Amino acid sequence: MSTSARTLLDKIWDAHQVQAETESMPGILYVDLHLIHEVTSPQAFTELRNRGLKLRHPERVLATLDHSTPTTAADDLGQQVYFTAEAAEQVSQLERNCMQFGVQLHGWSSEHRGIVHVMGPELGATQPGMTIVCGDSHTSTHGAFGALAFGIGTTEVGHVMATQCLWQRKPKNFAIHVNGKLSTGVSAKDLALHIIGKLGVNGGTGHVFEYRGSTISALSMEERMTLCNMSIEAGARAGLIAPDEKTFAYLQGRPQAPKTDAWDKAVTYWKSLPSDANATYDRELQVDAAEVRATVSYGTHPGMVVALNASVPVAKDLQERRALEYMQVDAGKPMLGMQVDLVFLGSCTNSRISDLRTAADLLRDRKIANNVRMLVVPGSHAVKREAEREGLDQVFESAGAEWREPGCSMCIAMNGDLAQPGQLVVSTSNRNFEGRQGPGVRTVLASPLVAAACALAGRIADPNDYATSSAEEAA
Repeated sequence: MSTSARTLLDKIWDAHQVQAETESMPGILYVDLHLIHEVTSPQAFTELRNRGLKLRHPERVLATLDHSTPTTAADDLGQQVYFTAEAAEQVSQLERNCMQFGVQLHGWSSEHRGIVHVMGPELGATQPGMTIVCGDSHTSTHGAFGALAFGIGTTEVGHVMATQCLWQRKPKNFAIHVNGKLSTGVSAKDLALHIIGKLGVNGGTGHVFEYRGSTISALSMEERMTLCNMSIEAGARAGLIAPDEKTFAYLQGRPQAPKTDAWDKAVTYWKSLPSDANATYDRELQVDAAEVRATVSYGTHPGMVVALNASVPVAKDLQERRALEYMQVDAGKPMLGMQVDLVFLGSCTNSRISDLRTAADLLRDRKIANNVRMLVVPGSHAVKREAEREGLDQVFESAGAEWREPGCSMCIAMNGDLAQPGQLVVSTSNRNFEGRQGPGVRTVLASPLVAAACALAGRIADPNDYATSSAEEAA
């Protein structure tokens, strides 16, 4: 263990390193929490069964149904209507596997079921200083709590099940300093897209981002989750934010958070985790929050982004030219005004209660455009219950949007929630790859506020236009 000044990453790594890496061999890292869902776990369970192996620590595994699950209500007989027989079998298989191996599953009957990266924090299962893995790229979300969280492949899922450890090489430290105040209407999603645009989709390869600075401290826990969620889109292994009083306040009292004396002991440890004052980083980036604007994607990966008030840049290479052609976007022109066919509000990036509130505030007493279909998919049953308690479901439905059941939905379109070829979708999710939301579908990434404005206008629009009209109406 190093005795010199250490970063947050260094401290977590040192505490979980079972065996140090060498030039020829990765080290062995202990895993505190293993999150699983129905898509990337079946092969791993089969491997355990075929080898006659037990689950090493079933109490450190938490399962949910989210990717293949329908977001429409059950039929008259109370049966879920799956998009495909394969989707239904994935769900059934996870139910059987969890029962056989003694894994806690938040299935159809659980009031806590939700997208894995929404549900984990809600339960208090995600805690500072942990190592967390899941067969899902956006496990980086949990880094908002000061946990080292990253996605793993299906083979690695099986390895963690059997050993509770992973072969890993330590990533490098990359500090992203963000200071200043974000402008009105600019969100954590806009900040994330802005950073990815500056670094590129491979800019963080081999590193873990540690987000620092006054802007980061001012973000809510839900906003921090959004920012860390998108870290993987800049190529980073994970994203981290040091735990603070906001972190502790969020976790206190949650079902799986420490209680009584254990809570005090945990907080004492958590307070030791932030990077030492004189710690050094392998790379650093300075970001002025005042320069960040409402931002959308214009191409076919999250690094191709532009501020709403700016023009789409000229393609630099063949790949970018192909992307502009696929998206039917003209260089030198802004994204504003492009016709929108569908708006998706949801995903592990932006489906929490604050995201829904933001969109509902703009949609209240308004109607979405006749040419637009809008799906609103809460990230968990807890989010859905709170939204309905606040009457947000009524706001969305009155505006003409569809209020759905929790799930991943259109983020990856595995459950039947997809658009038609050629349609343009404004999505609050994290990826805009070709065909991500259906064959031939064009995806524009945006914040919940921008997405709501687009739904109202029927085209890509600036939410400030609606804020101005509201002020004029009030006057």
